[in-house]
Amino acid sequence: METQKQMKWISDKAHSEIEFSARHMMISTVKGNFGNFEITAFGSDKTPESAKVIVTIDPSSISTRDNDRDNHLKSPDFFDAEKYKEIKFESTSISKKGESEYIIKGNLTIRDVTKEITFHGDLEGIIKDPYGKTRAGITVSGEIVREEFGLKWNMVIEAGKVMVGSKIKFTAHAEMILQE
Repeated sequence: METQKQMKWISDKAHSEIEFSARHMMISTVKGNFGNFEITAFGSDKTPESAKVIVTIDPSSISTRDNDRDNHLKSPDFFDAEKYKEIKFESTSISKKGESEYIIKGNLTIRDVTKEITFHGDLEGIIKDPYGKTRAGITVSGEIVREEFGLKWNMVIEAGKVMVGSKIKFTAHAEMILQE
C-alpha cells in the first residue's frame, strides 16, 4: 500500500486577496477587502479533495476605501472587531466538480456564530517558480446572508429599501506556496 506524503501550503500574502461586495441602498454595490488574513491547507500530495483548509481573517483589517464606513463595520453594529478578533473558516469537505472546479464545504465563524457554508473553487494552476518553490493558484467564491452571523444593523430608507443588502458575496484569490 502506497503512503501519501502530507503537505502544507501557506498563502503568499503579496499575491493573495480576500474581497467582498454588498448592495448599498439597493441601487449600487460597494466592494472591500481584508488586508490581514492567513490561508493554510494541509493534505496529501495526490488529490486536492484530501485537503483541509483553514482561513483566519482579522476583521479590523477591513477596507472599503472610506474610513467612516470602515470604522462602522469594525463597530458592534457589524463585526465588533474589538471583541471578536477573527473570522474563521475550516473546510469539512472538498469535492471535484469539473476538471479544475471544486465544491468546498465548511464552517464559517463570524462573531462566535458558526454556520456551514459552501464555496466554489477553481484551481488556476500549479507551477514551479523561478526560485524552485511550488505554487498553486486558486480562486474561491461564495456568499452568505450576513444577518445569520449577527451582522444585523440596517436602516430603512426611501420606499422601504434598506441601506445594506443581506447577501454578501466573497471572492478569495489565493496563491499558495508549498512548504518543503
